[in-house]
Amino acid sequence: MTTVRTVRSFCRICTSVCGILVDVDGDDVLKVRGDRDHPLSQGYTCPKGRGLPRMHHHPDRIERPMMKVDGAVAPSTWDAVLGDLGTRVRDIIDRYGPESVGVFFGSGIGMDAAGYRMAQALYAAIGTPAKFSPLTIDGTAKSLVADLVGGAVALSGRPDDGNAAFMLYVGSNPVVSHGHTVAMPNPTGHLREVREHAEIWVIDPRHTETARLAGHHIAARPGMDFAVLAYLVREILRDGADRDFIARHTQDCDVLAAAVEPYTLARAAEVADVPEEQLVRLLEGVRRAGRVAIGTGTGVTMSASANVTVWLTWALMAITGSMNRPGGFWFHPGFGYRLEDTELPVSPAEGSFGPGPRSRPETQSFLGEWPCAVLPDEIDAGNIRAVLNLGGHMVTAFPDTERLIPALKKLEVFATIEIIENETTALSTHVLPTKDQLERADVSLWDFLSPRINAQHTPAIVAPVGDRRSTWWVISEMGRHMGYDIDPAGPDIGDDERLARISSSGRRPYEQVMADGWAEVEREFPAPWVDRHIERVGGWRLAPRILVDQLAALADTAPLVMVPRRQKRQLNSQFGYLGEPPLILVHPDDAAAAGVLDAQPLVVRSATGQLTGVAKADPAIRRGAVSVPHGHQGANVNRLTDKDDIDLVTGMAHYSGIPVTIHPAEPAPEPRG
Repeated sequence: MTTVRTVRSFCRICTSVCGILVDVDGDDVLKVRGDRDHPLSQGYTCPKGRGLPRMHHHPDRIERPMMKVDGAVAPSTWDAVLGDLGTRVRDIIDRYGPESVGVFFGSGIGMDAAGYRMAQALYAAIGTPAKFSPLTIDGTAKSLVADLVGGAVALSGRPDDGNAAFMLYVGSNPVVSHGHTVAMPNPTGHLREVREHAEIWVIDPRHTETARLAGHHIAARPGMDFAVLAYLVREILRDGADRDFIARHTQDCDVLAAAVEPYTLARAAEVADVPEEQLVRLLEGVRRAGRVAIGTGTGVTMSASANVTVWLTWALMAITGSMNRPGGFWFHPGFGYRLEDTELPVSPAEGSFGPGPRSRPETQSFLGEWPCAVLPDEIDAGNIRAVLNLGGHMVTAFPDTERLIPALKKLEVFATIEIIENETTALSTHVLPTKDQLERADVSLWDFLSPRINAQHTPAIVAPVGDRRSTWWVISEMGRHMGYDIDPAGPDIGDDERLARISSSGRRPYEQVMADGWAEVEREFPAPWVDRHIERVGGWRLAPRILVDQLAALADTAPLVMVPRRQKRQLNSQFGYLGEPPLILVHPDDAAAAGVLDAQPLVVRSATGQLTGVAKADPAIRRGAVSVPHGHQGANVNRLTDKDDIDLVTGMAHYSGIPVTIHPAEPAPEPRG
């Protein structure tokens, strides 16, 4: 007889939330495989999803709450850890005010629906302005453009690639990343389907996995993608624009035309360093299709030209009549939020900004968040004395590691929610172990990132190991020990009851979602609610002054620059145990010029620090670009970033286009004796 059982669930490693089948024997997780009956992923899983059993049974998993005693983190009890944490944070707030506490909403808690909602409640109760999240690490440009061009940051746009005749990916490699802020389960299969009816182009300094599928590739110089888009906008405005759409649904078209006028074919080819013939062919494809669908990724959003590049993609789609129209760009109404039932507030034309931290008066807050890059300065100035790290590996996530770590060591309190020990937990004063994704019931939280209007539910698959608790419970108790009543329902309300409350406004009853594991409704497209909102805005704002000024100020990059990328077996700081090495991709000519040998240790240096990885001489990457994967602890890319090198509009740290040099690693010294 066998005791193995199979549980249907969905993966919460990333926002693609693929359907999975989990084989368990008692509390042993044996295997994860794809669920062929899942409506989105249809049996697909990536190596990370299949690696969930190794995550659950990781030798360094945290099973007990821990507290720093005599300089070392040691196991303790929940009463002791929460009591000490609450007392110390309360004392800091009483002495220095709520602004002395920083709160980081990490990616870990972002995939835990009940935990995230409780984190929001704790942050609101403390009342600190010092909120940080991955927004200023990899994604501010898209939110900024939605705010400035669309008049509402709630406009979560994505390509209508299922109906597209022309699909353009800029700085995005969804075959590996599964999309950036737009989920793409089973990306290879999906793009093959798109290729049946659409011409697909990729702009990327590397001939990526997505570019190989697409068949059309432009290897623009890193950070110079905007020049290609400015050229397209210029030429389409001259011949090929949807004049009726522009007249009825946009504003400031003449200002946009003046802003892109310098980007002639010759100028765009020069700035992007690509052949003119490629740009001509790209323009011909856009004109043939009429409407266009465009997706961008971290190759864009982590660069100094991020805001301008994303803006020009929206401008191109607007002047071709592609916004909120089939074959162009559609806007997700949410399964739970139901935006069509809400009159979205119109954001000011100058953007949703506020005051920044005292230590960095040149910065500002964006959407109520401070730039992650300012944290070391705020700590060094004595303004922040406690940090609540809610589910993030800050040492590998925040910019400028060399200045971040000494700052974190100065904190009176550094509390971290985590499931596996790492460099960040070693620096923490309090470590709070929560259930991993196989140990908790959950619902899909970021429904507006899904390619459909849907919701999912999973039961808990195994019992929590050791003394792990639900994230919502841990945060609720943190608040209680600080003197805040953030959980009126009380600790006796379990996971599913809380998830039911979170889902109460959804399009289907929670009980139905829980029983079926899946619920979906059809989208209305074009969406009348989007057109109604844009009418109140006065039309898509084609030329926000902030972005026009940034376009005029953009400069060329250095001869050799770093660009980021994801790897198939690595996601942020997770899954190092899957053995994906930190391969640093360089063009063979650049490698030869630096005396770097293929498959040998390679040092990458910037003005702030250096890291060592493994060289891969790859003709698929253009000259002048050095591709460094992010998320590795040993080869931490944030040793190359600079807390002072940020976009002053959004606070986004620059992770792409950073000037670097490459060198052969020095051989290890011979042992003596």
